[in-house]
Amino acid sequence: MSSETGDIRRMMERFGRQVTLCLPDNGGESEPFGAFVQPLRYKNKMYLGGVNTRIGFNREGHYLYLGPPEHDLAALPRGAWIAHGNERYTIDRAEMVFFGDEPSHVWAVIRSMVE
Repeated sequence: MSSETGDIRRMMERFGRQVTLCLPDNGGESEPFGAFVQPLRYKNKMYLGGVNTRIGFNREGHYLYLGPPEHDLAALPRGAWIAHGNERYTIDRAEMVFFGDEPSHVWAVIRSMVE
């Protein structure tokens, strides 16, 4: 691991939220790890949809996820989600980001789960 990618991982662990990856059908849960989760800023109408629920309209918040490469969201089975406390997020799209030839972090767009 280069010092640059090590620095990125240390920042995620120190300053990120403690999240876990959860697999469908009781596939288990990862140990908590640090990742950055922040709301996407709406610059167009792409993320302005929502869902009608029994108690009213719920805007599904979309978030940017930056996490360590050891937890490759793109390789997870369909139906996996991310948990932080009582919050749960589905994974809409995920990609591994590289620094040279070395995996640096995982970039993803995640969405609040609506029950």
